[in-house]
Amino acid sequence: MFIKLLALVALVVLVTVGVLAANKPGKPAAKPSPGCDTMCTVPHKKTAKGDFEVVKSDAEWRKTLSQDQFYILRQKGTEQAFTGAYWNNHDEGVYVCAGCGATLFASKTKFDSGTGWPSFYMPISLKALHTEKDTAYGMVRVEVMCGRCGGHLGHVFDDGPKPTGLRYCINSASLKFTSAEPASEKK
Repeated sequence: MFIKLLALVALVVLVTVGVLAANKPGKPAAKPSPGCDTMCTVPHKKTAKGDFEVVKSDAEWRKTLSQDQFYILRQKGTEQAFTGAYWNNHDEGVYVCAGCGATLFASKTKFDSGTGWPSFYMPISLKALHTEKDTAYGMVRVEVMCGRCGGHLGHVFDDGPKPTGLRYCINSASLKFTSAEPASEKK
C-alpha cells in the first residue's frame, strides 16, 4: 500500500513540475493549432488507418518488423530511455521509418536533448509526419506518426532549440539510419 501511495505522489509531482515548467513566466503561451482543443504548437489532425499510403494487417506487419519495432510502431509503445540504437548517434545521414522506409529526419536537425531518445528540431518535411492528440497516461501530448504508414514514432514537445523551438522525441526502434556517403566516394 505504501509503495502504491509513494508512486502516486511521485506521479503527481512529475505532472505538476511539467505543468509549471510549461507555464513559466516570460514564456509566451502556445497558440492552439487548427482542430486542436488543447494548447499545442504543431498542426495535427485525427487520422484513420486508411488515410495512409502503406496499409497492412497486423499479421503482415509482424512478418516485416522485429518484436520491438512492432510494439513501438504498431502498438504505440515506448522504448526505455538510453537503450535505443540512435539516441547517441552523431553520424551524418538520414533517418527513415523502420516500417515503410519513408525519409523522416536529417541528422543535421538532431540534437542532444538529454532525454535518452533521439531528438530532432525539424522533420525532413511536414508531409513526412502526421500528428495527433495523445491523452494516454493522464497527460496531453502530441503523438508523431509516419506520414506514409501511420507508424507511431514518438511525441513532439515545444521545448526544443531554435529555429523551431520543437523537440521531436523519437523511439530508435521506429527508425533506420542511413549514413551519408563520404565526400570522397560521391560521384
